[in-house]
Amino acid sequence: MYKSPLNLFIYLFSKNNQRSMANFGLILVLDLLFLIYPVVYGYDPMDPMGNITIRWDVTTSTENDHHIRVSIFNYQLFRHIEQPGWKLSWDWHGKEVIWQMWGAETTEQGDCSAIKGDTLPHCCLKEPVILDLLPGAPYNKQVANCCKGGVLTSLTQDPEKYVSSFEMSIASASNDGSGPRMPENFTLGIPGYTCGVAVKVPPTKFHEDQGRRQTQAVATWDVICSYSQFRASSSPACCVSLSAFYSESIVPCSVCSCGCQGQRGASQCVKRGEVPPVLQLGHNKLPTPILECTRHMCPIQVHWHVKQSYREYWRVKMTIRNLNLVRNYSQWNLVVLHPNLRSITQVFSFDYKPLDQYGDINDTGMFYGIKYYNDMLLQAGRSGVVQSELLLHKDAGIFTFNEGWMFPRKISFNGYECVLPSPDKYPMLPNISQFLAPSILIIIVFSFCLILTIF
Repeated sequence: MYKSPLNLFIYLFSKNNQRSMANFGLILVLDLLFLIYPVVYGYDPMDPMGNITIRWDVTTSTENDHHIRVSIFNYQLFRHIEQPGWKLSWDWHGKEVIWQMWGAETTEQGDCSAIKGDTLPHCCLKEPVILDLLPGAPYNKQVANCCKGGVLTSLTQDPEKYVSSFEMSIASASNDGSGPRMPENFTLGIPGYTCGVAVKVPPTKFHEDQGRRQTQAVATWDVICSYSQFRASSSPACCVSLSAFYSESIVPCSVCSCGCQGQRGASQCVKRGEVPPVLQLGHNKLPTPILECTRHMCPIQVHWHVKQSYREYWRVKMTIRNLNLVRNYSQWNLVVLHPNLRSITQVFSFDYKPLDQYGDINDTGMFYGIKYYNDMLLQAGRSGVVQSELLLHKDAGIFTFNEGWMFPRKISFNGYECVLPSPDKYPMLPNISQFLAPSILIIIVFSFCLILTIF
């Protein structure tokens, strides 16, 4: 009902003080402040319920020892966690230590000199950083849903690999009898994600003996992490160019869509024919982007081409080009908002799933690569391109070539919203005479001359 906390505050304030001019002045000042300092939300209209949930299950508990199962669920429809994956971290309240871990490991052990005994804990840091184990980890270190290198697929693209789990045994290093407590200040170590406070929820139930027996955790907490593209990157990561069969011109990506060549802080670029510099890749870090020099300076370019018009159908060709010389995009996806997607008939070379989030409104869909065929978008070059064609039905009363209706309203690549050209630059619809084939024109002219000869 209320689009922002400010609107709710104004409503409540004015409801109780309708006759106060002083209150009106205060509201006006607050409104101006909110205009000057806008609030940035992480809400995504194409995935309104999407989030990453960290679940903290206490499976067994004694006076000074807890066995914990931590699960990370990616409940986002199309945004996935790519390499180098998640890096989970939190702050302990007291002097808790991690004695053992399965399915994951901490980046550092820390100072465990205060612990007496033959065996030292796995980690004694107050702010541990946990990494998922890599595929192929020893069996005695594995648990269910572990060992993916921190990579999580989206809920739509691969529902079997959207969760990651690990287990640990924790205890308190102090002797005050307080025991381990729920940590705070959770972070995922992924740009753009902000985690809230831990909230106690009903205990998780587990199934055993093929579902015949059910057990449950001693206690369970959930931590919700939301995404904001503004926090993830200060500049866009992709752009869209347009063309149509009825127009000779191509509408390119807008100049400086993602940055400008030579601009401070912009990605380094390499001209065609030049040899890119050799990079030393760090552990658990994405390489610094090195792009092909373009006017738009975007790592990803999406081209939407209206290819053909049939009697009852029209055809579109989509091309995704990777212009980053040092990065592959695994399990990529493209989300498109277009009113005619509700009547999509066939998709060639890509997989497709509709994203129905608002009842009967079916205007958004996700395209992604076919497994083992084109689900990997390789780095810039001849292989750094994937293409597909769509066949859409012409809905009576909706379909039109006028006013750019055939072009998408919004496109995102891997969850990053792409920059579309300005609507006034869309390919212009020609006069009706240009749609007529030369042979038809000849027949019309010949018929007209014949009529003049008869009369």
